[in-house]
Amino acid sequence: MSPKLEIARHRLRLAHETLEEADVLMAAHRRRGALNRLYYAAFYAARALLATRELDSARHSGVIALFQQHFVKTDLVAADVARTLPRAFQSRQTSDYADAAELDEEVVLEVRRDVGAFIAACERVVGQLIEGDTDDGGH
Repeated sequence: MSPKLEIARHRLRLAHETLEEADVLMAAHRRRGALNRLYYAAFYAARALLATRELDSARHSGVIALFQQHFVKTDLVAADVARTLPRAFQSRQTSDYADAAELDEEVVLEVRRDVGAFIAACERVVGQLIEGDTDDGGH
């Protein structure tokens, strides 16, 4: 398997680990921390796809823009699923930096559902690329 696909698989593992961290925080009613981990789970999944094209950015907005350009506009990831990344980013920004008194549990559960679907979509694309990499002898 090519190095870029190995990096993609590693980042998908990070996405799943971070999603599990979010679940632990949600169970402990730590919604602010859960939103943070949910965003990062989606972020790692997006960076997994970017790795397949040897792309990355030092800025979160850059990752989001590259993801949109290379995977949404090319119809590899559905636009409705892809909206999860900027929405999760905005939720994290609001929860991390706003002086909100209490975060709505329903909002956190909705973000959790959407991030799970986002990671699954990214995994499907990486899986297709890995299959294609294997089909040509790994070159």
